[in-house]
Amino acid sequence: MDEAQLQAYFEQLGEKKFRASQVYQWLHQKLVTDFDQMTNLPESLRKTLKENCRLTALTAERVQVSQIDGTSKYLFKLYDGNLIESVLMKYHHGNSVCISSQVGCRMGCRFCASTLDGMVRNLAPSEMLDQIYRIQTISGERVDNIVIMGSGEPMDNFQNVVQFLKLINSDKGLHISARNITVSTCGLVDKIRELADLQLQITLAISLHAPNDELRKTMMPIANKYSIEQIMEACRYYLKQTGRRISFEYSLVKGVNDTQECAEQLSGLLHGMNCHVNLIPVNPIKERDYRQSEKQAIAAFKNKLERNGINVTIRREMGRDIDGACGQLRKSYMESQQ
Repeated sequence: MDEAQLQAYFEQLGEKKFRASQVYQWLHQKLVTDFDQMTNLPESLRKTLKENCRLTALTAERVQVSQIDGTSKYLFKLYDGNLIESVLMKYHHGNSVCISSQVGCRMGCRFCASTLDGMVRNLAPSEMLDQIYRIQTISGERVDNIVIMGSGEPMDNFQNVVQFLKLINSDKGLHISARNITVSTCGLVDKIRELADLQLQITLAISLHAPNDELRKTMMPIANKYSIEQIMEACRYYLKQTGRRISFEYSLVKGVNDTQECAEQLSGLLHGMNCHVNLIPVNPIKERDYRQSEKQAIAAFKNKLERNGINVTIRREMGRDIDGACGQLRKSYMESQQ
């Protein structure tokens, strides 16, 4: 609930409106995990809340810290026993947290472990928030940037993601700037347009991974529903509505989408658009036959894009030694419990 919804709820209980502000502060600034920690509430009100409400507090089932770069991967248990993953990445410009938006995923992208067991359910806004709150509490460090790129397709859980964005952006909570938040999608065109109409100042990231429809269909089932041209039109609409530069994610797979021809096609597709390409050396998963591109091929792909005037970076690999890619830790943990 946002503060206005909390106020309405407390008025229903016959309580004063200021109780909502107190509870909101306990939840979103002091990051408590139990109603009994809300010491300025009367005992009777705490009892009522315990009987009628659930306070979302995730349990860290496993935490793995990379010996290579200090990246931390968290496996969190939800109230119903389901598991999700989050990652804390430390950069010179601040701490970034990558959060999940669903338990599992139904998009079926061939290079991703999140989707191997399908989708179980959507996460509530509180379950997205609490990934950040728990990581801040456990690590003792402030989170500066958020990417919704963990397990799940955020646009497939649209209303809950939008509510999460409002809560995390609130000046009465952690107040993380919308400009420091990136939402990734594999290209649900209708939802991209709906998001554009909200005119939020977040960064939209498109998981593209191929420069043409034929190749994309072999990698991403969503390509059978939406063409690249439909996605590009939605992106142009997003740019018009928000003025925010769009990011295109492109996982490089050896011998599949890392050729000079692919780089040329991608350049033509993005020419003249206010955008940035994030090249990602694919993180191999044992259930798939995809392999990471050679360093030489990655460099040549980047150079071709740059020569064609496209803004491009190669994403630094993080947490390679700790099941860093989406869905890997949850999958290996679940297998070990069987």
